[in-house]
Amino acid sequence: MERAWQSLARIWRLGGGGWRWRLLWLRNATFLVGVTGVITNEAGEVLLLRHRFWRAGTWGLPSGLAERHETMEEAFAREVREETGLEIDAPSVVRIVSGFRLRLEVHFEAAIMGGEMALDRREILEARFFAPGELPDGLLHAHRETVALALAD
Repeated sequence: MERAWQSLARIWRLGGGGWRWRLLWLRNATFLVGVTGVITNEAGEVLLLRHRFWRAGTWGLPSGLAERHETMEEAFAREVREETGLEIDAPSVVRIVSGFRLRLEVHFEAAIMGGEMALDRREILEARFFAPGELPDGLLHAHRETVALALAD
């Protein structure tokens, strides 16, 4: 059996990276990667959104899914820009969690650097800034945890 593993290792090392990546991709789980994060304004207030596709009364952080060939930071900045019209500084990772089924979620924190509030009404019903001590009851539990972690510094 040892000889078989040695032969397999030799074959693995001989080939280029392309076929190895394809084989690994076929063999392993494929994840959706979600991005979300805490966006603060100059007053230190947190941006929360009411999303059309969330349950009524629910508030949450700007969120979305990464697209192919994007870094997680690029995906988060794009989602914030698409949903709100705002530009953010370079986001910092707050935490990474496994989400529902085969979903990985990267949670960020960032500050507003420009742009004007212009909601994408196809997705976003309302956007408001909340003081950290006055977050609404309908805030998603995981997002409330992310706010607490981001503002703990």
